[in-house]
Amino acid sequence: MTTTTSNPEISTGTAKAPATESRGPQASGGSRGSPPWASRASTEAEAKAATLVEALPWLDRFHGQTVVIKYGGNAMTDDGLRAGFAQDVVFLRYAGLRPVVVHGGGPQISAHLARLGVPSTFTAGLRVTTPETMDVVRMVLTGQVNRDVVGLINRHGPFAVGMSGEDANMFTARRRHAVVDGAPVDIGMVGEIDAVDPAAVRALIADGRIPVVSSVARGTGGEVYNVNADTAAAALAVALGAAKLVVLTDVEGLYADWPADGDAPGQPRDVISVATASDLERLLPGLSSGMVPKMEACLRAVRGGVPQAHVLDGRLPHAVLLEIFTDSGIGTMVVPDGASP
Repeated sequence: MTTTTSNPEISTGTAKAPATESRGPQASGGSRGSPPWASRASTEAEAKAATLVEALPWLDRFHGQTVVIKYGGNAMTDDGLRAGFAQDVVFLRYAGLRPVVVHGGGPQISAHLARLGVPSTFTAGLRVTTPETMDVVRMVLTGQVNRDVVGLINRHGPFAVGMSGEDANMFTARRRHAVVDGAPVDIGMVGEIDAVDPAAVRALIADGRIPVVSSVARGTGGEVYNVNADTAAAALAVALGAAKLVVLTDVEGLYADWPADGDAPGQPRDVISVATASDLERLLPGLSSGMVPKMEACLRAVRGGVPQAHVLDGRLPHAVLLEIFTDSGIGTMVVPDGASP
């Protein structure tokens, strides 16, 4: 895969030839004596054209298909990455795909709790959520983060519509316990999704909109649950029959040598490019607590019928476009057993 980045534009409209008589090939448009910038501009244009041509088969393959993107990590907190993510999502929409965004907001929740003097506690990678904490979670996810994401996308057109997992009973959840050393541990108002009703999301997609969903869910008794955004994105991808689930995180992908690094100091670690569902299932017990929900989400998605699930480094600008529209892609791709990438 060759990734082409945009270089500063080279101005050609103000350059003037010396005030001398023109003779030979230069006078008739020949190449001899062409200014150095002309060759560079031609090379850059050809590289850009090659990138567009490389995207053509992927545009054809995914045209009209739904892609669910779990948005989080540094891609959600760095201003440049936030702007780039919004551009990527709108590009997908204009390219004929049907993007759906599911977001969490862990850093924002922790920051707000800190301002209130409430410590953040995690067990097995999940936030311990008291009823009081749940009020803050709900307010931040649905009232702050969701509106911010919607606003970023809508700078490029009237596409994004914000939703909560509570809306139209999209997500119905039950209380979830963490598992520590094989034993269940109560972590409060944390939910596991039991059912998904995607009707409202489908209606927005059919209207040409980009649904932006916060990971809050209702229980059957009316209680409100904090649902892990990776889990919520996977469940929605399955319910929508999505062509892809894309999970943005703060690492390059799933490392082959985790937790030990067998490479020399300062060398990049080995990222697993493609893993089957069975491969991933074998690796899960040895993963760090932060990666477990993300890889479980990928496993749930492909076992539920989604053809491909990806974990990408959201710190890389335009990671979503690089994955979908280039031949080799980036990050780690999970596929069902027996499937070809």
